[in-house]
Formats: sequence, structure tokens, C-alpha cells
Amino acid sequence: MPTRDRSSLGAEELFVLWAARRSGVLTALLDTAGTPAAVAREADVTEHAARVVVESLADLGFVRRVDDEYEITNRALGFLAKRDVRSIGRLPHALDLFDLWTALPETMSTGDAPELPPEWTRNRLGAHAATDDAVVRARVTAAVRAAPNAERVLDVCGASGAYATEFAARGYETTLLDVPDAVDAVAPMLEHRDVRTRAAAVPAFDADGYGLVFAADATSRFDPDENRTLVESAFDALEPGGTLALVDVLRDGSAESVRARVRALGVGRGDAYAEETYRTWLSDAGFADVTVRSVPGDERAVVVGRRPERAVD
Repeated sequence: MPTRDRSSLGAEELFVLWAARRSGVLTALLDTAGTPAAVAREADVTEHAARVVVESLADLGFVRRVDDEYEITNRALGFLAKRDVRSIGRLPHALDLFDLWTALPETMSTGDAPELPPEWTRNRLGAHAATDDAVVRARVTAAVRAAPNAERVLDVCGASGAYATEFAARGYETTLLDVPDAVDAVAPMLEHRDVRTRAAAVPAFDADGYGLVFAADATSRFDPDENRTLVESAFDALEPGGTLALVDVLRDGSAESVRARVRALGVGRGDAYAEETYRTWLSDAGFADVTVRSVPGDERAVVVGRRPERAVD
């Protein structure tokens, strides 16, 4: 079953979980150590620190005490199970971001993108797979309302396939497109969900004949030139009269906008962009009838553009 951890950890709780992973305490618990003393020896930390962290993890529900030892609970399975990204949940990716944010002063000083954590791709896919069902439905609905006549959908940067499977469930011929590592990770679980997969060097890609090209939380991951490439590729992928729908955070001074910008700064790539910036990208690529609307019940907007029925001189 997918790991859908919808709880929101406070800063202290998230920090102790990050410290447990960074120090080796979590690995010791997941592997062999069952007591704070054993954890201290395995992770080379003080026994007091091991006791505080292990007991805190128990209070948070990641481990439980059984007789004289601690055992992991289902809530910690995302740190073990990496084969099926639906079992990972949100927390491993949150800790990956924490790793990047602790390196942010150096990133800001050098301007160089940091090295991503070892399990970055799978953990990101796991967090994507844990997107609330209501959020997925709202974003897909916003897109299909903008393209009522579409039959074929291309989900660009489709990650775990959360959106692609929703499109397919609604009867659309759906293809998920993403970088090879992501496609390799999710293709086995999508092959029985009526979702085709394609690997490409996103943001550039070659495709054609789609009625709707959709991308959620993709443009905030890319720099401006990359987004221009993505939008131009989307234009070429659409049939005449087809629709592009980009769902993402707008740079509008909101708390969500700030979070998106700080997230991108930590990763060393991407940003939140203003409505006018999106309008320029789409217009320059040849799109007409560009609109920007809020997604109902969500902190995202949907930017919509239509490929003209015939070329405009």
C-alpha cells in the first residue's frame, strides 16, 4: 500500500529525525541495534544522545519498545523500502531537502549547485506518490476543463505517475514523460495502470499529436531558459488546437511562493515565477489565448495556453 504520511512534523521533530539519519542512529536502528546502548556503539554517538533520539523516535511513532529493545514501525518503512516508490512517503525527501538547506550558506556563497543526496530521485518520487488524492484530482480537473476535447495526454515530468494514473482513470490515452532514472523507477508499477512511459532529457523532448500537455510542479524546478525549452517542446508536442496546462506556484508574495523559492535555492536550480513571466514564455513559443487561474482548493495556479489551429504569420 502507498505510504501516505499526511502528518506535519514540527521543526524540532524534523530536526531530530534528520540528525538520526545523518549521525547513523537511524541506520543502526533499521539494521541491527535494538537498544540505545547498542545504537550508541554502532553509530559512535554518546549513549545519552542515543537514548534521547531513540526515545524521541518512539514518541513520534517511528519505533516502538518491545520488551527491552526497540523495533521499527510501519511509519519508518519509507527509510527501508525503495523498490516501490509508493512505499517511501514524504519524510525521506523532506530530510533530503534538510540536507541541502544545511549546506545553503555554502551554496549561496559559491553559486554552485550542491551534490544531491544518494537516494534523491527515489525519495522525490516517493514524496510525489504521497500527494493527497484531493490535490491530484483538483489539478487534473483544472487541466481537463481547459482542454475539453483532448483525447491524448502527455504528463511532462510526471514523476511517480500520480497525475498520469488519474488522467488514465478518466479515460484519457495517457503517456508519462520524465528523465530516464524516474521512468525506470516507476514504469513497472504503471504498466498495469494504462499509462505509457517515455524517457527524455527533460526539459527538452520530442513528441507530437497530443491534445493536452500537462506539467505539475515542473516549472519551479527549472531555470528560465529550461522553462523556455520546456514550453517550446510542449508546443511542438501538441496537435493544432491542443492545450498546454502548467500547474505550479506563482511568485506572488505568498508563503507557498517563499517555500518554493527556498526549496529551489537549496537544490541550486529553479525558482517561483511571476504570472507575467509565464505569459511571456507561452506567447514567445507561439501559444494563444493564454490564461492564468487559481486551482480551486489549492495553493497552485494553472497556466493555460492553446496552440493555434494553424500557423500564425
